[in-house]
Amino acid sequence: MTDKQLTILFMPESAYGPTNNCVGIGDVLRKRGHRVVFAAEASWKGKLEALGFEEDLVDLAPPAEEEQDAGQFWKDFIRDTAPEYRKSTLEQQETVTKPIWDALIDGAKYCEPQLKAIIERVQPDVIVEDNVITFPALLTAGKPFVRIVSCNPLEVKGSDIAPAFSGLPADDRSEWDAFRAEYDRTHREIYTAFNEWVVEQGAPPLPDLDFIHEGDANLYVFPEIVDYTDERPLGPTWTRLDSSVRETDVEFTFPEVEGDGPWVYFSLGSLGSADVELMRRVISVLATTPYRFIVSKGPLHEEIELAPNMWGAEFVPQTTIIPQVDLVITHGGNNTTTEALHFGKPMILLPLFWDQYDNAQRVHEKGYGVRLDTYGFTDEELTGALERLLGDTELRERLAAHGAEIRRRDGLRVAADVIEKIAAK
Repeated sequence: MTDKQLTILFMPESAYGPTNNCVGIGDVLRKRGHRVVFAAEASWKGKLEALGFEEDLVDLAPPAEEEQDAGQFWKDFIRDTAPEYRKSTLEQQETVTKPIWDALIDGAKYCEPQLKAIIERVQPDVIVEDNVITFPALLTAGKPFVRIVSCNPLEVKGSDIAPAFSGLPADDRSEWDAFRAEYDRTHREIYTAFNEWVVEQGAPPLPDLDFIHEGDANLYVFPEIVDYTDERPLGPTWTRLDSSVRETDVEFTFPEVEGDGPWVYFSLGSLGSADVELMRRVISVLATTPYRFIVSKGPLHEEIELAPNMWGAEFVPQTTIIPQVDLVITHGGNNTTTEALHFGKPMILLPLFWDQYDNAQRVHEKGYGVRLDTYGFTDEELTGALERLLGDTELRERLAAHGAEIRRRDGLRVAADVIEKIAAK
């Protein structure tokens, strides 16, 4: 810790996962007496201020005529591209992954002058970015820069780990090269053009086929029990956070629902839950089981009807629910995946896009959960996975011990220490 009050500028991606991660770390820094400012996307207006932070927000595109929900851009994107999630990860490179990069690049270019103005106003001592794309203004400000990887550690490349976004197994390299070749084919042109623009803004060139630079310090969120520490060791600027679980959620009291079986938490994340057809399909199967469910219904909650053995809402306090359940059904987003392990819970994983396939595969191959075919699973596969994981006493005891160790390592405060230390330098 430092006695000097720092001004710390956070710029998270406009999705709930990265923003919540920054909220957790920022809350620790705020309580240590530092000034914490969020240069979040404009749809977060008022939500971060309510948690005690300053807001100096950016638009990633021309402002909408009507006020939007937090992260609305990505919710709309997911809704519009949902049919593509039924394709393989190889096919998704052209129809999902590249369009995501295109949208991210457009946003980075649009907000560059806004970011420069924010940095001039805020005068930060250190800048923290939790995103997957470079914003040159953050690098050319002459301030210490901290990068956070809160999606998936495969985004930090290595020859002995599977390619990011592939969901390919660690012990079978037969498809790795083909996936990398297709990524090069589909992304080389947009990478080259973006790299040229980044250099024009005064920032260093990007690493080959990467869309973001490393920082003066680098944090990534992934528990050691599922990490790639042996296959891809990282340099001294990198610090792993076994977890980064915010402490700002309200307490949760479980409601009365039909049945008396174990409790299960079901969430496809704020983005995945926008696929109403998939939500209904999963719910229809869960309704036939003897278990009880808490459901995060997401932005289209009014279109999702729950069964008598369920309770749900548009938003639920995930970090105070997961400790009280016996199992988590998740899309495999990094936040929910690491939070489940933080609290020692087994998982059933239904990945849709981006980091979710990699996280789902890693949890599956390490034996801490079951990855299912998101759009092709049978009723029996889902109910069988529930019965098997809930009945595996040895696994649940092992995960409980892992969770206790992950919590002891206190990733939030490790991250805050790193940020304070790099600012002091």
